[in-house]
Amino acid sequence: MPLSVPPLRSLPRVAGLWPDPGPTIADFQCIAKAGITDAYNAYPHSMLWFRDRLYIGTTRANLCALKVSKLKTNIELWPVECPDNLYDIDMRAQVHAWTPNAGWSEVFRAPFITGRDGTQVPRELGYRGMTAFKGESDQHECLYLSTYASARGRGCNILRSEEGISFEPIALPPEFGSILTLRLLVPFKGRLFTSPTGVAGGNPNMSNLVTIYETRDPAKGEWRKACEPGFGDKTNLTIFEMTTFGDHLYAGTGNLNGYQVWRTRGEGDPPYEWEKILTNGAYRGKNNQGVASFCAHKDALYIGSGIQHGGIDVANKTGPAGPELIRVHPDGRWDLIVGGARSTPDGEKAPLSGFGPGFNSPFNGYFWRMGSHKGWLYLGTFNWSIMMSFAKQETWPDLFRRVYDRLGHASVFENLGGSELYRSFDGENWLPVTTNGFDNPYNYGIRAIESTPYGVAIGTVNPFAPRVAQLGANRQILGYADNPRGGLEIWIGDNPLCPDSKPPLSPTEP
Repeated sequence: MPLSVPPLRSLPRVAGLWPDPGPTIADFQCIAKAGITDAYNAYPHSMLWFRDRLYIGTTRANLCALKVSKLKTNIELWPVECPDNLYDIDMRAQVHAWTPNAGWSEVFRAPFITGRDGTQVPRELGYRGMTAFKGESDQHECLYLSTYASARGRGCNILRSEEGISFEPIALPPEFGSILTLRLLVPFKGRLFTSPTGVAGGNPNMSNLVTIYETRDPAKGEWRKACEPGFGDKTNLTIFEMTTFGDHLYAGTGNLNGYQVWRTRGEGDPPYEWEKILTNGAYRGKNNQGVASFCAHKDALYIGSGIQHGGIDVANKTGPAGPELIRVHPDGRWDLIVGGARSTPDGEKAPLSGFGPGFNSPFNGYFWRMGSHKGWLYLGTFNWSIMMSFAKQETWPDLFRRVYDRLGHASVFENLGGSELYRSFDGENWLPVTTNGFDNPYNYGIRAIESTPYGVAIGTVNPFAPRVAQLGANRQILGYADNPRGGLEIWIGDNPLCPDSKPPLSPTEP
């Protein structure tokens, strides 16, 4: 079994196909490390270029939160040191803004509220989505955030800010009372669309309220249902991703039999007419459990899949299996770009890139985020290999046990660890930017990709902080040590050969 992604095939620079080399890892600069202000900022869950600044919404201490949650995992040894009481950590989610050549400022931190049990808890633990939108009563584009609430709190919110500094909750549909988290905020044809993501009790990605809602005036909280529940299919457990492409709004579901993709023109009165584009995980089945990412690039829509909880859904006995990349054309035809060859009702499908699931790596649990910048499509992965050392090994497939026994913790960490970032000009030929988390194996996911005038911004997920487990030869925890490489990181890069590239950024302290 190869210990890293095999060499990627590439094309010569052909006019109209490969016009420039694009940025490499050498063209990227780290503008934030160690969680910006403190390493408990683990996830850059949301990112947006807004009013000449780059905004980041964080989620805090995710591995410590996971330890006290009801989510069923296969973690045996805990990777980070956590207090007995989660709220001994300041778990309040934060919003940070980066001004080019000036640096970072914290613009907002979630307040404390009195929770359902009478204790003081953060109103939000994370900001999972972010968009700019001008509603009917907004004087100009405002910044909207979707939130991840404390299980002891009062449920999720959508926050609104006129100037990007102070944020206030808006009214939500009454059905959202039991919803713990939202991630989707998508503007389309003068309306803002959302859908519940998860509920308390170990279900952050399955809401059981599988309905899309829309509003023309979010400041007034006037919401309408845009589709029938689950698009009429009870096997759809959540609407996990939405985006716009051409004249349609697209929605991707989570489904234990394989995701579905639907689209609508959003015409007339809601609920709208929806058309099913893909089903049964593009005929791969349960290993394409959910749509993890969408990206409109040039004249097609790209769809990245994933299996929840890092690529191994223990409760539903799904995974590990690498994700796939699908390309959908405006007329509904689709191509398999990265994945496993198979027969489908739409004909034989073979991966046009030549790569199997996960870019030939079973350790990539999902294609987590994509973004389009200056003609290039960027794709970031979640890579769970670092968690092998902490997992219950008796549940592993024989292949993983043999790999780990042969390599050991240190070699797995150094050779397999770290998320992967790829780029493609034509959507079929792919080049690596990094295959080891920008030289930090603790950066095990890429959750945010945003095009800015200063380059493409990349946000890495890194919850291995502030103290990480030290393992002995027999997989026992010897203790915990400070980890200066823990906490989220933000990188920004551009092609230096592009004539419209911005001047180089001045070094700024993260």
